[in-house]
Amino acid sequence: MSEAVSGTRAAIVTGGARGIGAATAKRLAKDGFAVAVLDLDESAAQVTVDAIKADGGQALAVGADVSDAEQVQAAVDRIATELGAPVVLVNNAGVLRDNMLFKMSDSDWDIVMNVHLRGAFLMARAAQKYMIEQKWGRIVNLSSTSALGNRGQANYSTAKAGLQGFTKTLAIELGKFGVTSNAIAPGFIQTEMTKATADRMGIPFDDFIKGAGSQIPVQRVGQPEDIAHLVSFFASEGAGFISGQVVYAAGGPKA
Repeated sequence: MSEAVSGTRAAIVTGGARGIGAATAKRLAKDGFAVAVLDLDESAAQVTVDAIKADGGQALAVGADVSDAEQVQAAVDRIATELGAPVVLVNNAGVLRDNMLFKMSDSDWDIVMNVHLRGAFLMARAAQKYMIEQKWGRIVNLSSTSALGNRGQANYSTAKAGLQGFTKTLAIELGKFGVTSNAIAPGFIQTEMTKATADRMGIPFDDFIKGAGSQIPVQRVGQPEDIAHLVSFFASEGAGFISGQVVYAAGGPKA
C-alpha cells in the first residue's frame, strides 16, 4: 500500500524489536504513522509489528543490518514501496561492548561504532531523499547520558557523543527542506540492555534498579515509554521549529 493510497505517513524505527525501539514503534503507530520496525532479526521485529496490528495500527517488520549499506538501502526502498515514503526516522539500534580501555578489543570498538554511528549515517542518508521529496521530515537519534563520559564505555560514550554532532549537522543541512533533526539522550532506562549490564556486574537487576533510582531526582528509573513520548513530540507537526537539539531524558539535570 503506497502512502498516496493509504493517506498515512511512514516512520522507521531501528532496533525496534524490544525496549525503547518497541515502545517508540508502538507510540508512533498510535500517533497515526505506518511504522517500519527494523531490526537485525526480522522475526523479533515481527513481535512488535503483531502488537501494533492487534491495536489497530499499520506496521511492517524489516530485517536489516544497519551497518551494511546495501541492506540499508534495500530496506528503506522496500519500506517506501510497501508503506509509503518514510518521513520519520528514529535511529535507535544499538549494542554494548563494555570494557575498560586496556581490555577493550578492536572488535569491541568497531562494532559499537558501526552500529551506532555508521548505522545512523546510512539510515539517514537513505531516508532523507524521501523526506526532501515530501518537503517534511523528522530525524530522531538516540544518544545517551554516557555521551558525557562513563567508566568502561569508551566506545559507547564516543559513539553517543558523535551522534550529537551528527544530529546538529543534519539540522543545519536539512532544515531548509522542512526536515528537523534532534537527539534524545536517555539516562537509566529499564530495558534488556540495562539488565545485561547488571548481569555483567553481578548485581541482581531489582537491586540495580533500586540503586539507580535512588540517585535520580524523580526517584525512579526511566521506562521505554518515557522516551517514546519524547520521540512522539519530536515527530509531531508542532515540533517543526525545534531542530539540532539534544534533550537529556534522565529524570533530572545532566547537561
